Amino acid sequence: MKNSILTSIALAAFGQAFATNNQPNVVVILTDDLGYSDLGCYGGEVKTPNIDGLAFQGTRFTQFKNTGRSCPTRAALVTGHYQHAVGMGWMTAVDEHRDGYRGQIVEDIPTIAEVFNANGYKTYMSGKWHLTADGAVLEPNGSVPTKRGFDKYYGALVGGGGYYKPRALYDQDQLIETFADDYYYTHAITDSIVSFINNHPQDEPMFMYAAHYAPHLPLEAPKDRVEKCKDRYRVGFDVLRQQRFDRMKELGIVDESMDLPMFQAEFNGKRPTWESLTEKQQEIWINDMATYAAMIEIMDDGVGALINALKEKGMYENTIFMFLSDNGSTAESGYIKQIMADLSNTPYRSYKKWVFQGGTSTPFILTYGDKAKNNPGTISNQVAHVIDILPTCVELASLDYPTEFKGRKTGMNGISIAPALENKELAKRNIYFEHETSCAIISDNWKLVRLNGNQPWELINLITDPFEQNDLSAQYPEKVKELEAEWTTWANGQPVFPFEYRGWGERIKHYKSLNPAQKGDY
Repeated sequence: MKNSILTSIALAAFGQAFATNNQPNVVVILTDDLGYSDLGCYGGEVKTPNIDGLAFQGTRFTQFKNTGRSCPTRAALVTGHYQHAVGMGWMTAVDEHRDGYRGQIVEDIPTIAEVFNANGYKTYMSGKWHLTADGAVLEPNGSVPTKRGFDKYYGALVGGGGYYKPRALYDQDQLIETFADDYYYTHAITDSIVSFINNHPQDEPMFMYAAHYAPHLPLEAPKDRVEKCKDRYRVGFDVLRQQRFDRMKELGIVDESMDLPMFQAEFNGKRPTWESLTEKQQEIWINDMATYAAMIEIMDDGVGALINALKEKGMYENTIFMFLSDNGSTAESGYIKQIMADLSNTPYRSYKKWVFQGGTSTPFILTYGDKAKNNPGTISNQVAHVIDILPTCVELASLDYPTEFKGRKTGMNGISIAPALENKELAKRNIYFEHETSCAIISDNWKLVRLNGNQPWELINLITDPFEQNDLSAQYPEKVKELEAEWTTWANGQPVFPFEYRGWGERIKHYKSLNPAQKGDY
């Protein structure tokens, strides 16, 4: 990794000087609310041949972590910093006007696109941004893609909405407000990606950020695609969950000695079985799960179109691919969705929003288009984090990263995980988590975690108990104190504190009342 001191002016002028025909193209593919075991290459019955193809020719990580929620993960990905350090400690719903919680990324830390752009790359993004304060009514700090290093952008700035009429959808800086009858957001994201590749200058390196919205709620997909998926879900979730776990063992994703942990969802104090659901509930689950699968499979089609476009352009062999999800599957929207999420997050505990393994574990794939540079089918069990993506790009693409940006000294919280591709050990460090007061630290083989700031800490041995079933805090109180102190030191430095215990609506209302200019939503 090269080092140089660059002011914002110098970074802007850096430009073409570092562009060479030998620099690799880099493609980062991010999905939204995808569960750990949904992909075929991670054990799922969802048909994802294009993503699986990348996985089996490269390296899959079994212990790659995200932040547990959408926009905090995106902030960490594009900056190489923990989310609080760049203003995205919570959501884009409101700017709280306190350090760590500005509702959008800060202006004086370079984004991944700004770094690539400064090194002579053409930079493109298609899909969900979710790093701009909703409504963009305060000083936006230029926190939209086209002002944060991306040459071309198509997608929605906000975190939610539908697939047939997305909210806050932009083509460059032009708001799109009318939609064709056959419009579908995932298809449109793919079309823009292919267009960017087709029009990319042949003699310049490319960075592509493909930020798919699928399979985020609402569950929406073309009827014919849903129908093709239904039959595989009629066997019920009990059978499917065990089948996924068995395939994960066969694939080397989980250790063969492990047992599948208990189901998490409860209804009237009882854990469900497929037979305990009414016929109507079973049909709802089958339809919803088939729709969810169809959404993922349409996204996988898009990955295939991206790959084909690169091959037709003659760029594929010189491209590095990274694939991940922003958080685990969500239990939002009721009991049936929670049962769906239990299947998607197999074998892990909990869901999106909380920092147990089910919320923060993501499938992560790293591969070269040039097969000669890969160790096909490699599995890495080393712990890594979304803050490591930018440092890894810096190393693999031989980028120059600024030590100063807009008057602020920079650096990154993450590390390059490139050594793992050669089965070398990564540098030892702790990994930290906090979202809506759900907290955790991973240190060596230990994890200290709690549901929220009012709950006691649980101590987990990740070697013997990777699914977080057995709390050892009473057995090892000194280890709890040690890790809590380390987590607190990190939290003070981010800044994480003070904790905010207000619920979603109350939190937004409170901070709007302090800052009446905020509209808060599109």
